[in-house]
Amino acid sequence: MSKPLAETLRPQNLDEYLGQEHLVGENAVLRKSIESGNIPSMILWGPPGVGKTTLAFLISRQLDSMFFTLSAINSGVKDIRAVIEQATKAGGESVLFIDEIHRFSKSQQDSLLGAVEKGIITLIGATTENPSFEVISPLLSRCQVYILKDLDKEDLLKLLQRAKLHMEEKSGKEIDLKENTALLRISGGDARKLLNAFELVFNSEAADKVEITDKKVLSIIQQNLAIYDKAGEMHYDVISAFIKSVRGSDPNAAVYYLARMIEGGEDPKFIARRLVILASEDIGNANPNALLLATQAFSAVTLIGMPESRIILSQVATYLACSPKSNAAYLAIGKAQEMVRKTGDLPVPLHLRNAPTKLMKEIGYGDQYKYSHDFPGNFAFQEFLPEKISGSVLYDPGNNAREREMRERMKNLWKTKYKY
Repeated sequence: MSKPLAETLRPQNLDEYLGQEHLVGENAVLRKSIESGNIPSMILWGPPGVGKTTLAFLISRQLDSMFFTLSAINSGVKDIRAVIEQATKAGGESVLFIDEIHRFSKSQQDSLLGAVEKGIITLIGATTENPSFEVISPLLSRCQVYILKDLDKEDLLKLLQRAKLHMEEKSGKEIDLKENTALLRISGGDARKLLNAFELVFNSEAADKVEITDKKVLSIIQQNLAIYDKAGEMHYDVISAFIKSVRGSDPNAAVYYLARMIEGGEDPKFIARRLVILASEDIGNANPNALLLATQAFSAVTLIGMPESRIILSQVATYLACSPKSNAAYLAIGKAQEMVRKTGDLPVPLHLRNAPTKLMKEIGYGDQYKYSHDFPGNFAFQEFLPEKISGSVLYDPGNNAREREMRERMKNLWKTKYKY
């Protein structure tokens, strides 16, 4: 049986590796470490299909080390100890790659500490989850965390071209890649998904010339979704559908996809964390209780565990789905960060500055500041933004009952200054 296309086209050196220029491009920090042969233990954090496993493999080749690999889904403490024992006997340098390290329990992660600390193994862990939450502090402190990004369109098109040339050479068939939009959309920035989809479409054609169009791709992928998803990408599609159902105010779809994840053995904390984020990003000040309930649910799920946590998750998912929605707070911080990037560190107005020393008081720090609680209604009209961006509106309250109240209050307080 031939290897999957994604495995066949796995890069054999850093020059063939696509994406992650900030890490492995010329003069990038990780590339320098790899080429010097002096790499730290590390956690590679990023979405699926962006090259975490491939990067670990290339590092081991560059170091000419023994390379061990474990998957946190089906490995335990016994497997970890067996690898450490082999690495100890072998001496020299050994790399242990652990895929989905966020799925390891605390005790499993504890079992790695000694070997990592003594340099018996160089650990490379891959995770799609924030390691600050999922990797124990003692292990995290012994590792560098490198963040991998989604592959951009240019990288995906290069990969598609490699796949086309390889399949033409292997099969002797001509491939006419007329359209690529559907393949790129299906991939979602995931190289493995892109290659799986391309291979599936190619294998479905018996003619000597294979023509690939968007319509054909969508038709074939829909008909063969289970085959296409054999590498486990369905996990990410279901969580995406779950979040979008809650955001779209459909409690029925939300609880359906929640059940899909629970029946599939998903970590309940993973689901609860997503709901906490959604409560701020998609509901925000339209219903501030959403964040309180979601946060409490995360604590309850952590404390109680399964199977009872399914009830808590169902309560929160349906509550959030039925809540009014607003992404105004989410948009506000995005606008503010963009403004900071464009304008830099603008001087804080003198009357807002802290004045802990006599000199600072003498040169005007804190002068003319109006203490809000000394004024009627606990409000004093004064300038809070730097002069250059005075009057900028970053928070635009949404069109819902609570935020309409906020807008009216801001209009009454600030009159025409912020044009609420």
